[in-house]
Amino acid sequence: MTHAPAGELRRTPLQEIHRELGARMVPFAGYEMPVQYASIIEEHRTVRTAVGLFDLSHMGEIEVTGEEAVAFLRHALVSDPGALETGQAQYSMLCDVDGGIIDDLIVYRLADQRYLVVCNASNRAAVVEQLTALHGRGDFGVQLEDRSDATGLVAPQGPRAAELLASITDIDLDAIGNYRAAEGDVAGIACLVARTGYTGEDGFELFCAATDAPRLWEAVAAAGEPLGARPCGLGSRDTLRLEAGMPLYGNELGRDVNPYEVNLGRVVKLEKGDFIGRSALQAVQQAGPTRKLIGLRMVDNAIPRHGYAVQRDGETVGHVTSGTLSPTLGDKIAMALVPAELAEVGATFEVVVRERPQRAEQVKLPFYRRPRD
Repeated sequence: MTHAPAGELRRTPLQEIHRELGARMVPFAGYEMPVQYASIIEEHRTVRTAVGLFDLSHMGEIEVTGEEAVAFLRHALVSDPGALETGQAQYSMLCDVDGGIIDDLIVYRLADQRYLVVCNASNRAAVVEQLTALHGRGDFGVQLEDRSDATGLVAPQGPRAAELLASITDIDLDAIGNYRAAEGDVAGIACLVARTGYTGEDGFELFCAATDAPRLWEAVAAAGEPLGARPCGLGSRDTLRLEAGMPLYGNELGRDVNPYEVNLGRVVKLEKGDFIGRSALQAVQQAGPTRKLIGLRMVDNAIPRHGYAVQRDGETVGHVTSGTLSPTLGDKIAMALVPAELAEVGATFEVVVRERPQRAEQVKLPFYRRPRD
């Protein structure tokens, strides 16, 4: 990972490869990242039909080790990492005392007393700060190590991702189920191979040493060439996750949003005992959330975008959190936060596009589910 002076954008270990591939680079979460290489729509369709290759080396990775790693993470997170088997992962959240979401995370149990917490790049500092503060106050017997700058992350995603990976590793991929991980070599490079992703497709996230990331990318790209693989940027990653109904921090998630409002109450384990935000979240669970995240399909010919007002009978009742023209479905779709009492599949709303109300209908989330064998 390339460090940068204050105010300058950081670069991932794959910066030069992106430039050689002709990527359009944009600022994102403090990094210079590829938003697209050619066509966002074609990159999106490649992930849905073959395999796309993403650079996720900007993500944050914090290792938590020690005798009280389980107790510490149970206290810090809304989920129960102690319920994980070694080699298993879970989606989780770090919340504040008021129940607001500091970040959404994936937690991997790598050994009995060793966990990896993977957070969003934009919230890495906040996550490290929160975990460090809790560690200091709780006198837990754990060690925290921010390994973000030392880690590269290459993610082949799509229905042919397993076929691609099988050609360059001896790891038993069939034994790595969804939200599971194993350590081993990929193309001769030591990796943590996780069956996780943010696209709604089968796929893997390959964690390696930052210095090995260029060699890993080149090996995965070469193995994927006969399968129709192509590099993919942030643009297609966003349309893919939106079709799959996956929330994005800063859009669906934030410190002013709690998990129950965004249909993620299942992640919160109130029964595990005390944790940061438990009282506030228990109150929301008992009373019910006042807002609800819903899916919208536009009836009128207009594309909804983040921040657009959502109305009912001419009165503004909410806002679009994410919206796009779905490359897979051909529909104009959005997720929106509206009052819970108005949320019902089949309900009608208007989205204000260029100062004109455009008709929309609430539909069930997610918009897209990958075909199962």
